[in-house]
Amino acid sequence: MSDDSRAELFAGGIVLAVAAGFLLLAAGPRLMPGGGYDLIAAFPNVEGIETGSEIRMAGVPVGRVTEISLNPETYLAEAKLRLRDGVVLPTDSAAVIQSDGLLGGAYLELQAGGSLDNLAPGDEIEDVQGAVSLLSLMMKFVDSQASNTE
Repeated sequence: MSDDSRAELFAGGIVLAVAAGFLLLAAGPRLMPGGGYDLIAAFPNVEGIETGSEIRMAGVPVGRVTEISLNPETYLAEAKLRLRDGVVLPTDSAAVIQSDGLLGGAYLELQAGGSLDNLAPGDEIEDVQGAVSLLSLMMKFVDSQASNTE
């Protein structure tokens, strides 16, 4: 094997190692679920949220949605939230579905409350706000503009 072939093989190996590192870094939480604890939040509408969606507090990622199911008794969508250890939420905290933009995906924003008591693993976040459909908002705007011109 010539020196050029070894250099190319070495450079290719480094490129593959760096690519694998980025892949593990990006998908690490999904491939290797670690610690953390679960909370529950029941929403009237979870449009845009799915298993694996990001959970943020003040714009900082703090967890992922691990499961979404329909409660047959309340007809609400129950989301199981996995938060990192060390993220402590007061009992009066809120969970709000936010949009990343007009064409972007949705994420779950947690807003800390002011209570002195904290949520324990398995507790439910009571204060929730479901997804707002941009299409329905645009239709309301168009309808209101049409009714104003008549």
